[in-house]
Amino acid sequence: MLSQLLFACSTSPDLAEKYKPKGRKVEVVKKGESFLLMRDGEPYFIKGAAGYEYFGRLSKYGGNSVRVWHTDNAQQVLDSAHAHGLTVTLGLWMAREREGFNYYDKKLVAKQREELREVVLKYKDHPALLMWGIGNELYADGSNVKVWDAVNGIAEMIHEVDPDHPTTTTIMNVPHKVVNLIVKRVPALDILSINSFGAMHNLPGELAKTDWKGPYVVSEFGARGYWESYYTWWMAPIEQTSSEKAEFARQRYEQSVLADTSRCLGSYVFLWGNKQETTPTWFSLINEQGEETALVHEMRQLWGDTATAMLNKPPYIAYLTLDEKFAFDQIYLRPGHTFEGAAFTYDPEQDSLQVQWEVLPESEVQDGNADKQEKPAPVADMLVRQEGTKVWLHTPQEEGAYRLYLYLRDGQNNLATANIPFYVTNKPLK
Repeated sequence: MLSQLLFACSTSPDLAEKYKPKGRKVEVVKKGESFLLMRDGEPYFIKGAAGYEYFGRLSKYGGNSVRVWHTDNAQQVLDSAHAHGLTVTLGLWMAREREGFNYYDKKLVAKQREELREVVLKYKDHPALLMWGIGNELYADGSNVKVWDAVNGIAEMIHEVDPDHPTTTTIMNVPHKVVNLIVKRVPALDILSINSFGAMHNLPGELAKTDWKGPYVVSEFGARGYWESYYTWWMAPIEQTSSEKAEFARQRYEQSVLADTSRCLGSYVFLWGNKQETTPTWFSLINEQGEETALVHEMRQLWGDTATAMLNKPPYIAYLTLDEKFAFDQIYLRPGHTFEGAAFTYDPEQDSLQVQWEVLPESEVQDGNADKQEKPAPVADMLVRQEGTKVWLHTPQEEGAYRLYLYLRDGQNNLATANIPFYVTNKPLK
């Protein structure tokens, strides 16, 4: 029977269409002053992660959705998500003004919309599709408000060809003027998506000050962003330890996502995988070897994974020093000298810990785009001795900015990370 059906589908367009997998109806429903995301008539609260990897773990840990930024490998993403029982907020990448796109050019705008129409038509019936993400932080380093007219045109096009899935666009935090522009110029938008990290603690309150009265999704959150961190005098952002990130993100999730039961439709933690952005550890919840940081454990608890209480917990890093100084002390070191680094750490289960140190030069962003960074090569021959969670490094003759990194592994696939920036110079300090 199955072979006959497959043969009939391959030879009969009508029958093939009949047995074609259909997408599921997703819509926003308002009840009183509250909003619900409904999928096939059932409430659907997003417990998601942003990234392209480890969908099986996400599903196993209690997550239900993934967010991606573009459709370059959309079929693979959608199929993999569906196989693991996950949905997808599928990003429709729109060119940004900072990348040279001219939103005054009507022909160019129309061409982009028609190209995205083909993408929507291609994937609109996939059963894993949850919603369409139109662009990502489109106003960044731009000033042309007509970008929002283009977003509205794409949202209207989606409603025309795919009425079964809502539309959203992404902003960074809650810039009041930008949000009010979106309300005015993008009436076809169903949901507002907000990337928010350090500022997430007062997100519902800030949004209440704007003209947006609809629902929203926290489309990225996690550690304090490098753009909102404390900086050294040579403009190196100071990164939290992985242990600090876990508590930091949990607090903000509770203050915003869980606290706003009327308008927040859920969230996506950032980043489910690894990425070099300022450092290789800043946003990476899971490293290249698949080892998991403490924020993964926090998310499992927040997503309701009942197995979390029985899990082996990650190592904890309380602090890291270099030359008996903290990062906030502005660490300048003389070239050609040896200095001691030390960390205070512990493991909840008293597991035997593997300690790894390395020194990397500070990353440089050549074009203002942190997305295009690559992890720099470790500096050779700088580490001269290691003793437990202490290390001695010999500074190079070359002046410049560096970071000392610490990685702790407990043998249970758990990872803790920390780093401390320092500057090598012969110049007298003021």
